[in-house]
Amino acid sequence: MSEQQHLLFELGSEELPPKTLLKLSKSLLDNITAGLNAAGLNFTAGKAYATPRRLAVLIENLATAQPDKTVEKRGPAIQAAFAPDGTPSKAALGFATSCGTTFDQLERLKTDKGEWLSFTQAVKGQATEEIIPDIIRQAIAVLPIAKRMRWGSFATEFVRPVHWALLLFGDKVIGTEILGLTTGNTTQGHRFHAPQKITISKPEDYETVLLNQGKVIADVEQRKHIIRGKAEQAAAKVNGIAHIEVDLLEEIAALNEWPVPITGNFDPRFLALPKEVLITTMQTNQKYFPVENADGSLLAHFITFSNIESTRPESIQQGNERVVTPRLSDAEFFWNQDRKQPLAAHIDSLKTVVFQEKLGTVHDKSVRVSRLTVRIAEQLSADAGLAERAAMLAKTDLLTNMVGEFGNLQGIMGRYYALAEGEAPEVAWALEEQYFPKQSGSPTASTTTGQILAIAEKIDTLAGIFSAGLIPTGDKDPYALRRAALGSLRTMIENGLNLNIRELLNVALSQFTHDFDKEKTQTAIVDFVFDRLKGYCLDKGYSADEFDAVMALAPDEPLDFMQRLAAVKTFRQLPEAESLAAANKRISNILKKSDTAPADTVGALVEPQEIQLFAAAEQSAKDIQPLLAQRDYQATLNRLAGLRNDVDAFFDHVMVMCDDPELRANRLALLNLLSGQFLTCADISRLQS
Repeated sequence: MSEQQHLLFELGSEELPPKTLLKLSKSLLDNITAGLNAAGLNFTAGKAYATPRRLAVLIENLATAQPDKTVEKRGPAIQAAFAPDGTPSKAALGFATSCGTTFDQLERLKTDKGEWLSFTQAVKGQATEEIIPDIIRQAIAVLPIAKRMRWGSFATEFVRPVHWALLLFGDKVIGTEILGLTTGNTTQGHRFHAPQKITISKPEDYETVLLNQGKVIADVEQRKHIIRGKAEQAAAKVNGIAHIEVDLLEEIAALNEWPVPITGNFDPRFLALPKEVLITTMQTNQKYFPVENADGSLLAHFITFSNIESTRPESIQQGNERVVTPRLSDAEFFWNQDRKQPLAAHIDSLKTVVFQEKLGTVHDKSVRVSRLTVRIAEQLSADAGLAERAAMLAKTDLLTNMVGEFGNLQGIMGRYYALAEGEAPEVAWALEEQYFPKQSGSPTASTTTGQILAIAEKIDTLAGIFSAGLIPTGDKDPYALRRAALGSLRTMIENGLNLNIRELLNVALSQFTHDFDKEKTQTAIVDFVFDRLKGYCLDKGYSADEFDAVMALAPDEPLDFMQRLAAVKTFRQLPEAESLAAANKRISNILKKSDTAPADTVGALVEPQEIQLFAAAEQSAKDIQPLLAQRDYQATLNRLAGLRNDVDAFFDHVMVMCDDPELRANRLALLNLLSGQFLTCADISRLQS
């Protein structure tokens, strides 16, 4: 037998949950490879396969045995190893017995900390086929299955009943029991096209044999590629473009082992409904790909996938068309019913919907957010009336029939209903944009009112949930506070909105009447928000020390923070940066450690270098004042960089901590003046060389 073989494990079952199939598949691969690594078994690659009826893992070039190793065991110290008469002590004899040897075979281990009895033993590596079964059983046991089930008289549990298990190492079956099944070298093909058992002779043949004999495409990524391609071809035949979203593509791939496209049609009258309603109905309820025109509008067609090559595909088409019609009719009914009363009619009804026990109802939240939007609008010189109106209507679509059926359409339906009622377009769009950005990397609100509402809504949520003591811990964040914090930051920064986080939180927290420590809560939220800002900045290519340099000044405006950060990043590229950063660090240390307080003003100086530095510092103070007023931090740091030669000359020729107390105080005052100028932008002493 060669020193390496391929390993194949496959577990066959009833149809697995499509929305968790890929997660289960990846986890199984990760768990098995982790087990192999822990066992010291080398391999070159691992690949996961998954279909509706199987999970499989192929491990390439897996070592046939663990490597041999030498194990050194340390026993009792020498002083405890012998009795007073020089014979071995009970501790020494016990150690020898535990090592499977005799006392005279033990060695002595000397270190700088003492001397001990020891025993060195060569341990032969265990054969891989003896280790694999336990690794696989453990890998299955820790799969992320929310609810395991039992079936028949079996005591075993899995996400679905299992029917076969294949375990091959090279061309040899590793015989063991997995979830009550005896492993073998047979699999099963497509449930209808190839229901017979299929023998796999070698692990590397798995994918090809399943395809050719079993009519099963085992590779999920390959199925996704095929489904996308066939959907696009089918859409092109009706002069359209397939609307393909990643989540649905993955779900359809998880539902089909042999995907066959079917194009269907629906009554064009339904095209009068909002596009998002049709898309959601087709995707969520039916798992259809909608078909679009080149301009993005919908066509009265859909593409579905069958897991079988039918001799009568038209029957499948007709069946799907019959099913989708009542779904679309329901959506049409909701649309018509909801428009019989304006969104404003739902405002009072929000008083019956609890947002959070301590924070009151959704109506209470709407009132708080409306007040906050007015404050933000005034600061931005925006239309406070539009912002307040949008805030009071923001959650009313939650009580509509359409959003009650399709929760993911909240905000979107608010926009449609508001436009249909004649609300200002800015208000209508804000109802949707309050939820922006919806996910990482997605756009922020585009309208001013939408930006104001998005920020106010998120700030109120952060303030409320933190004040109620429901701070996120670990990976638990039921109120999506991390997303709210990052979303508010992105909206301010990416739209150039100068807003003070601490001031906004002060307004938001002042509106709550339950008992909590306002100052402590505000500090906790600010820390939480700026932790998110750090991650955002690191993702943008800024370094941790650049972030820390700005954070040392604790700016409360995220946009101002980013402007300072950009200036620091550019500054550190200057030839003067390293020297000035080191000088600032030196100045900071001198001021911290000095027992002498700096003079209130810089008095008499004696050395030409310090006199020159003082003159340069006074001039730079005048020069940067208008730059700081314009928040031109880049120009400010560039101007301060011009102090480098004078600063270097000062430290080369002047002893700050001299014996003369008055002169010492004046020199400290000069350093204090310099430090203050650099701290107008950031603490550059924190930049690492």
